[in-house]
Amino acid sequence: MTTPQSAGRFDGYDVLGQVPTWDLVTQGVVLRRLGPPAPLRFFTEPEGAIARQLVDRLLGQDDEPRVDVLADIDSRLALGVTDGWHYADMPHDGQAWRDSLAALDDLCRQRFAAGFATATRPQQMAMVQTVQDQIGGRWCGLPARHVWSLWTRYACAAFYAHPWAWNEIGFGGPAYPRGYKNIGFDRREAWEKPERDPRDPVTWGQKTEQARTRHLEQLADTGQPGISQPDGADSTGAPAQNGAVR
Repeated sequence: MTTPQSAGRFDGYDVLGQVPTWDLVTQGVVLRRLGPPAPLRFFTEPEGAIARQLVDRLLGQDDEPRVDVLADIDSRLALGVTDGWHYADMPHDGQAWRDSLAALDDLCRQRFAAGFATATRPQQMAMVQTVQDQIGGRWCGLPARHVWSLWTRYACAAFYAHPWAWNEIGFGGPAYPRGYKNIGFDRREAWEKPERDPRDPVTWGQKTEQARTRHLEQLADTGQPGISQPDGADSTGAPAQNGAVR
């Protein structure tokens, strides 16, 4: 069983054990995600190097094994497979990725005399934090909230499409054509595993403070000022109902 960063809460669970229950088309779709990543088709090599480091920082993928989400993002953009809309104050997704990566790299060079792809991990985290610090305003000429939404939407979609991420969260994968029969709260199929400890070991308050402390420590390592409180009620980057263009 493989999980990203070897983290997981479902001991002994491996979704790949369910491959024989999937039809051939489903098997092909899922198992391709475990193969070698395809060469970049949308991003240039320098852009890809920046994007790879960015999405790894966003997803906390600091060690192996890691899900190669860049290949999925690159493929989507090359094929024009977007979410079907974009913010009115942002370019279309492909150009928005190029513009935001260039801005991130330029800002990193200004502050640390190193490009984002080769900067240290604390320096990279400090650069990511600059977007969060401007939520509700503009970051490098772009609306910070919408940049954050762009990055996290694509990164999370690619990450949770991968079987290793399914192992981490105990997801059963495609239900076709097998289906489910034990529907209901705390009811499991015979092949499912119980969560090691269903209680959240860390309260949300503690998580928030730990994350804030970690960012402050990382910024201190780079000589950057402390984190300011984001301006805006919601820092998730969720798209607003207005301002989106289909």
